[in-house]
Amino acid sequence: MLWACVLLPHLALDGVLRRRDDSGPLVLVDGPIQTRTIVALNAEARAAGLRVGQRLSAAQALLAQFAVVPHDATEVGRWQTFLAGVAYRYSSEVCLLPHALVLEVSHSQGLFGPWPEIERRLRADLTALGFRHRLAAAPTPHGAYVLAGVGDGLAVAAQEHLRRALDPVPLRKGRLPQSAQALAGMGIRTLGQLLRMPRDGLRRRFGAELLDALDQLLGDRPAGLALYAPPDSVDWRIELSHEVENVAALVFPLRRMTADLAAYLSSRDGGVQRFTLHLEHREGATVVTIGMLSPERGAGVLFEAARGRMEQTTLPAPVLAVRLKAEHLPPFVPEGRDLFDERPADALPFEQVRERLRARLGDDAVYQISTTIDPRPERSQRVGARDEGHAEVWPRPTWLLERPIPLRGPAPKVLAGPERMETGWWDGDPVRRDYYLVETMQGQRAWAFCPPEEEGGWMLHGWFA
Repeated sequence: MLWACVLLPHLALDGVLRRRDDSGPLVLVDGPIQTRTIVALNAEARAAGLRVGQRLSAAQALLAQFAVVPHDATEVGRWQTFLAGVAYRYSSEVCLLPHALVLEVSHSQGLFGPWPEIERRLRADLTALGFRHRLAAAPTPHGAYVLAGVGDGLAVAAQEHLRRALDPVPLRKGRLPQSAQALAGMGIRTLGQLLRMPRDGLRRRFGAELLDALDQLLGDRPAGLALYAPPDSVDWRIELSHEVENVAALVFPLRRMTADLAAYLSSRDGGVQRFTLHLEHREGATVVTIGMLSPERGAGVLFEAARGRMEQTTLPAPVLAVRLKAEHLPPFVPEGRDLFDERPADALPFEQVRERLRARLGDDAVYQISTTIDPRPERSQRVGARDEGHAEVWPRPTWLLERPIPLRGPAPKVLAGPERMETGWWDGDPVRRDYYLVETMQGQRAWAFCPPEEEGGWMLHGWFA
């Protein structure tokens, strides 16, 4: 087996930075109000002389203006769970560890390629989402966890090489139980020294907990980790850094949330057809419902559909937070594409154009034609969300007239036909016609018929695009 570890040393800070569109010094603080301490800071704050562990009062004396955000452990857990959903794209065995994820990737190499290719893809996903990380691989999850804390990009494929890779690791980076801190007083500095000590003596001195941790590290004992299971619904919330009174100012958090939703849906191979945005005010919330004709998971489609709906919303009060909820995540069926697709590179997908039109013009402004079992042209098509009927083997015009009208001008050129249609005798509205695909003198292609009981004269019933 091969386990990969995604270490997230700056998870709390990255979760805050990715939802802000402003720059400048920023710090995360924790602790009582009177003695708040900096627990994380961005590069601008570090360049100004602030540091982790510094009192907030001392930092304010050193730097006049910088953003202060309280550290929220619940928010950190939410981001870690979200990234577990992203990692689920590469493996069905994903586990959560403190500030890290581990996933089994040996069974995924047949789909994604060897570990270097999986590593490249995983890094690209995490970087695009705005999370700094370290990656390492080892035959055991705890071994990968330890190696990721030592350096970025370390990989050990064979079980027999794992002990050699762990030998120089400092004891303080060995992810060992709290009781192992006493080993430093005994002159033990590395994991290699600890692994070579007599087990009976370690058991008498430190109990079974330390030996169990070493066995899990080397793979001699089951890892004892709970597998992550992706939820069947989404409920995410972003608290804004300031009150927003204009819908246009919500575009940045909206783009980020829909991109996250697209990444999560892609990881679980699903889509979404309906979700809601809750724009929270001091009292109450404005609910914006986004519905699409079919399940989608493209970031561009989701963003355009949500932005179009939100632009039509009038805010009764400033917005303090944005919440995204999706109760049902149906399967997603990707669109079929031709091998030699001749569409321009910058052309928008049809689904994105369709949802953009529906968002801007309304749900009833865009529809498509669906077939029925009634063969009469006047009744063979209906407006529907999707085509659920039988596909015609004969050509049918894209513009079908409500009723046939005389075709004026010289006699057209017959391209195909006739197609005899004789039906409707059972309900008192019989139809008896011979349809032809014809071309007029102006080069237009039409669908016309000659009534069998009449001599001459063409009746136009539709135009081909």
